[in-house]
Amino acid sequence: MASAKDFRVYPYKWEGINRKGQKVSGFVQAADAKAARRELQRQGVNALKVRRKSQGLLARYKDAVKPADIAIITRQIATMLGAGVPLVQTLQIIARSYEKPSIRELAGTLAADVEGGTPLSDALRKHPRHFDDLYCDLVHSGEQTGALEHIFDRIAIYREKAEAIKSKIRKALFYPAMVILVAMVVTAILLLFVIPQFEEIFAGFGATLPLFTQVVINLSRWLQQYWLYILAAMAVGGWLYVRAWRSSQKVRDATDRFVLRLPIVGKILHKAALARFARTLATTFSAGIPLVEGLLSSAGAAGNVVYRQAVLQLRDEVIAGMQMNIAMRATGLFPDMVVQMVMIGEESGAIDDMMHKVASIYEREVDDAVDGLTSLIEPLIMVVLGVLVGGLVIAMYLPIFNLGSVVR
Repeated sequence: MASAKDFRVYPYKWEGINRKGQKVSGFVQAADAKAARRELQRQGVNALKVRRKSQGLLARYKDAVKPADIAIITRQIATMLGAGVPLVQTLQIIARSYEKPSIRELAGTLAADVEGGTPLSDALRKHPRHFDDLYCDLVHSGEQTGALEHIFDRIAIYREKAEAIKSKIRKALFYPAMVILVAMVVTAILLLFVIPQFEEIFAGFGATLPLFTQVVINLSRWLQQYWLYILAAMAVGGWLYVRAWRSSQKVRDATDRFVLRLPIVGKILHKAALARFARTLATTFSAGIPLVEGLLSSAGAAGNVVYRQAVLQLRDEVIAGMQMNIAMRATGLFPDMVVQMVMIGEESGAIDDMMHKVASIYEREVDDAVDGLTSLIEPLIMVVLGVLVGGLVIAMYLPIFNLGSVVR
């Protein structure tokens, strides 16, 4: 029986002598030092020193199992199960094929548990950081119906779509943040290093400076005096916010409500939340999970407190016997198109098909909105930087223009 330790590998740094008698060195992935020496011997290297490489924060971050990795693993499981490969062998192949030690260990642990008689859904529940309740419930449903291959295919599609939406949202938030950051950095550089040079020149004029120029010079002096405190305050404020966001549900909820009100980006986040809700509900319903449980999973998958609370309210109304389309309309959050699609799905008995279509529609809208935002941001960066830099340049040259008019 294979053990999870059979798939656990670590980076080892080695020094040795090759077949030509030359001193060589490098790195090798192995379970332990003995295994590393055996691998080097197989390569024709006489190892003199072998020691495990210590991992820094960056290395540990790169080695961590990410949601994108789980999406890839899920697709690989679905493909191999569809090709007739047994589940245990599938997990063992995945464990041996990955270079990331964390993924090798995770897949190896799952393979060992399943080989030992543990149902896959129970084995997955031992790793809640990587496999949420929705994932485990869907796998359990596949085990009960004997359609594990079909379920993994649905989970793979769901995960791939979810990761695509996340990528689009990160892209949508990245560009505005970069515009603000670049504008702040350029302005700070001009105020700290360029404006003081002009101030020394203006000191020899012996004339009253224009108001705009004097305001810019005063701002430059203030920034030179307090820039260190400002930087420290920003760093401490950011750290306090991140800490509060991680520990306080109220802070996370307030953040969710705030981002939905942002211009342009807020509309994208609304559409992304609707796409996640629809995709999750369609996946759970088509997998045979009852609608009430599917709504509970969809509430958590929406990714925003506003939609989570609306879906939970929707779930309560459905439990009380109300039709879902009527309950959705009562929340005032779901667009008419979504409500109408759900109404058609309820009447035809094809809610999962309708929700798949809703998800596809909003995923395309998110794609189009992000692409539009990207094309809008590029000229916006030029305009913002042009206004800032141009304004500072004008402020510095105003005294020179005035001096020229006086000379005439």
